[in-house]
Amino acid sequence: MNSLVTLAQSLSIAYASGISLYATVTLVGIGERYGWIGPLPGLLSVLGNPIIIGIAAFLTLVEFLATLIPGVASAWEVAHTMIRTPAAAALAIATAWHADPMIIALAGLLGGGLGLTTNLTKLGLRVAVDASPEPVSNGIVNTAELGIVAAMCYSMWQHPIVALVAALTLLALTMLLVRAVWRAIRNLLSEQKLSRSAPSQHP
Repeated sequence: MNSLVTLAQSLSIAYASGISLYATVTLVGIGERYGWIGPLPGLLSVLGNPIIIGIAAFLTLVEFLATLIPGVASAWEVAHTMIRTPAAAALAIATAWHADPMIIALAGLLGGGLGLTTNLTKLGLRVAVDASPEPVSNGIVNTAELGIVAAMCYSMWQHPIVALVAALTLLALTMLLVRAVWRAIRNLLSEQKLSRSAPSQHP
């Protein structure tokens, strides 16, 4: 049971990191620092260091502001695909560092894969949202993401199995949402193309 709990915690932090690495480190670090969560397993107690919290909080703010700008948001997500995936694996391994070597290996493999899948799904949604030329929709998405990360950063230590199930459910629902949004965009573009070509067919 302890191994299952450790693996659930590892995968949950990987999922949160796939959404926002900087916010995850900030919130887990603050929670550890002020005793709201923890004691953290493995090597994660280092996240409570004020320097790490400060740097991560600054990067969280930069990320929030950058992803309010259409176009920049998509570019940011593309660039961070190469950052969040190994970081998700590293945090998953750090979480399981006290466990059996097999659990550590599974945490790294599955955590990296989950972090990548989460980030790619988020990228698909962000590119679709970027189709609108105003920052309001990006702001809504940013706020929702921070809310999910905050909930995960607390619940993964209190109810790790429930948190992991919720994370996987949210990931599946997000995939369906991305598919629906892209289908709607494709249909809209097809309708616009047909409407533009209609006059030339009937002079």
